[in-house]
Amino acid sequence: MPLTSDDDIRTLLQETRTIAMIGASDRPDRPSYGVMKVLQDHGYRVIPVNPQITGEHVHGEFVWRALSQLGDPIDLVDIFRNSAAAGDAVDQAIAAGAKAVWMQLGVINEDAAVRAEAAGLKVVMDRCPAIELRRLDVAGPA
Repeated sequence: MPLTSDDDIRTLLQETRTIAMIGASDRPDRPSYGVMKVLQDHGYRVIPVNPQITGEHVHGEFVWRALSQLGDPIDLVDIFRNSAAAGDAVDQAIAAGAKAVWMQLGVINEDAAVRAEAAGLKVVMDRCPAIELRRLDVAGPA
């Protein structure tokens, strides 16, 4: 069952330190660009992943082509992809040993959520961590 209670979401946000953002953008007009900055401002390390802008930097972080290239442990994978593409992102998160996946607003993939939970990952769907940080008054990592 995806996390839906305020307490569960607050705990996940407090326990998270490193976030990989699949679908990160280097364009200031894209939602992922702003969300990445909010997360960084709250103390998270956010690693952008996007095969279309590899080799560039977004908010000071190198953009990787694939989650499998990261050498650092990932607490949470924030998915800025459409619902159909979220399944592949979830499979990458499972393979990378992430602890949780977070599907952004409007992103719902029940099959992917079931696979993630079966692999032991926590799941959040159809929410934005930047919005939840503010709504739940979470300062960032505990």
